[in-house]
Amino acid sequence: MSVTTLSPRGVALRQPNWFARLLDYKPFLIIVCLAPAIGLLTVFLTYPLGLGVWLAFTDTTIGRRGIYVGLENFQYLLSDPLWWGAVFYSVFYTGVATFGKFALGFWLALLLNNHFPFKSLLRAIVLLPWIVPTVLSALAFWWIYDPQFSIISYLLVDVLHLRTTNVDFLGSAWPARFSLIAANIWRGIPFVAISLLAGLQTISPSLYEAAMLDGASAWQRFRYITFPMMMPILAIVMTFSIIFTFTDFQLVYAITRGGPVNSTHLLATLAFQRGIAGGELGEGAAIAVSMVPFLVFATLFSYFGLARRKWQQGESDD
Repeated sequence: MSVTTLSPRGVALRQPNWFARLLDYKPFLIIVCLAPAIGLLTVFLTYPLGLGVWLAFTDTTIGRRGIYVGLENFQYLLSDPLWWGAVFYSVFYTGVATFGKFALGFWLALLLNNHFPFKSLLRAIVLLPWIVPTVLSALAFWWIYDPQFSIISYLLVDVLHLRTTNVDFLGSAWPARFSLIAANIWRGIPFVAISLLAGLQTISPSLYEAAMLDGASAWQRFRYITFPMMMPILAIVMTFSIIFTFTDFQLVYAITRGGPVNSTHLLATLAFQRGIAGGELGEGAAIAVSMVPFLVFATLFSYFGLARRKWQQGESDD
């Protein structure tokens, strides 16, 4: 109930009741506003993640509740050559694809940052490879890499007469690995280019004008202005690119399904094959959990990039 008091002038003032005072209490408002987000994260992120970690320490299979086995699944993985092959190709796939996406994406961003006709239209067109669903892109590349109907083989054999036989992109290990990397680079360039383009447009033109007055060349302007100013955005975009590439599943599974002879398995596709297709949920969860250290490394990379941003702004690093 509210309480009525008299002001020094004799005017009656009504004191707010407990509910009104509660709504003015900041910690309560913070909890109320964050509760929906916390609930959604708990149901759709925290619980599945916690369940997956728990399954990694059990021998659960599809249709049978498992028991706690400790580190047995991880000990088995350390002696499994297929898991080591997936680790090698996951790191190789991520490293080469990320380098290719950033080299081509940065170059494309620098081109799109210039003034030319239909600039907005071209920027929208560049996004198309990234907007198209991954499975549709994978099917398109599956046809491009087809040993009999490949358009690349048709150009090399029937048009340019550079080869006498069709190219077998997916028939052996290394051609299949590089073919998947090329497909991933094609899909990832738009994300990198548009993200870096947004960062380029935040750099003040006066910096380039001052550098040109001092006689700096184009390479010097890129080295001492563009690249240092882009470091925070480069770190963040590269972090997301590494995470997306390392955890890639749809592209690899739709094109090769881990073949030929399990040579193109990433940790994500191997976890699916063991856990869902093979029915060994505990082992599949252990493979998925083994990806965490690599993802933590990518996150730390982003942190150090942000720390460099503090240095640019004249603040001390924490």
